[in-house]
Amino acid sequence: MGPGPINADPRVLRAMSAQLVGQYDPAMTGYMTETMGLYRDVFRTGNQQTLVIDGTARAGIEAALVSLIQPGDRVLVPIFGRFGHLLREIAERVGAEVHVREVPWGTVFTPAAIEQAIIETRPTLLAIVHGDTSTTLAQPLDELGDICARHGVLFYTDVTASLAGNTFEADAWGLDAVTAGLQKCLAGPSGSAPATFSARAVEVIESRRSIEAGIREPGDAVLSNRIRSNYFDLAMLFDYWGPRRLNHHTEATTALYGARECARLLVDEGMENAVARHRLHGSAMLAGVHGLGLSVFGDPAHRMNNVVAVLIPDGVNGDAVRGTLLDDFGIEIGTSFGPLHGKVWRIGVMGYNARKDTVLTTLAALEQVLRRAGASVTGGGGVGAAWDLYADADRDAAAEPPAGTAAVDADRVAAATDDAVVLS
Repeated sequence: MGPGPINADPRVLRAMSAQLVGQYDPAMTGYMTETMGLYRDVFRTGNQQTLVIDGTARAGIEAALVSLIQPGDRVLVPIFGRFGHLLREIAERVGAEVHVREVPWGTVFTPAAIEQAIIETRPTLLAIVHGDTSTTLAQPLDELGDICARHGVLFYTDVTASLAGNTFEADAWGLDAVTAGLQKCLAGPSGSAPATFSARAVEVIESRRSIEAGIREPGDAVLSNRIRSNYFDLAMLFDYWGPRRLNHHTEATTALYGARECARLLVDEGMENAVARHRLHGSAMLAGVHGLGLSVFGDPAHRMNNVVAVLIPDGVNGDAVRGTLLDDFGIEIGTSFGPLHGKVWRIGVMGYNARKDTVLTTLAALEQVLRRAGASVTGGGGVGAAWDLYADADRDAAAEPPAGTAAVDADRVAAATDDAVVLS
């Protein structure tokens, strides 16, 4: 029950147990094409270039940035948590002129602040995290696409922590490049990075196309400003996944099976339903944390559905509590990074673990461990508050079924988000 990785869906693990198939077997190329279509639905996009990059979520980030950025390009990175610093790190290694804006951990940027930064820095690319699990907050993106379009800026986001658990619309929000990972709300293992690229991003990437020797055909360009990675060269990967079937690398067959199954399960569930499920169980966890008498970190108006940052009570050894939960109950929760390390626990409610039983069991165990650690908690308050929220949701659903989604009473959810703390 940490911020990821989480328990993979057993159906994903079962799919990954299938026998290997050669990467140019018609069955495998068919799976690749099918996977592209499934992830178009997951990302909510019509982008032709929607594919899975073999590697962890960070591989997807690196592929996007190394393929879109040339040395000397200006890149704007707004940072509101640990993973914004990662985008900065990768962009700097690519050779970009990186401009940074930061807000205190526990807050996010206003669209006006980002537009002002764009005006001041005149970047080629805006690179920003959508949901940063280090702070458990989600940066609103819905207005940024229009801002980027007005100023001629490419728009990239990392949705590893947020996709499928929080509303996300690649096309409607004007995204040019998006990358993700499986190990959170997509309910799979780390090792595959779904990604999608707009026609505008593809044009930039294709302008740097330079096919490697040995697989180059007559007429293929050889450029001096080629993409500065072979493995993460998206121009060649587009041909690998496309009709040309360029022989780039040996496909990670088992990982592809898992990535395909993650997307298939989400599409079958319905993306709106998946987001509603995460909202329901994440809100129940949040209500339970408050019910125990604990406080949470961050701006409640922008919290992610799928992870809660709990302030560690004074006098409690946070690592000892985590250790007891793991040793005695088999439940893992996380700490955080940088200025939040040792100050918060991060409890994830995502993917296969976004369920009522996992929420109630975690709250019951946390209460007992905190009591043993000497903390003052409200007896039965955690499970009781979560149960109350579930009961209200059931009544709402019975009174007015919301087209197959799990509705949560807005007032109870709003009340559950009080007492948040921001780290300045």
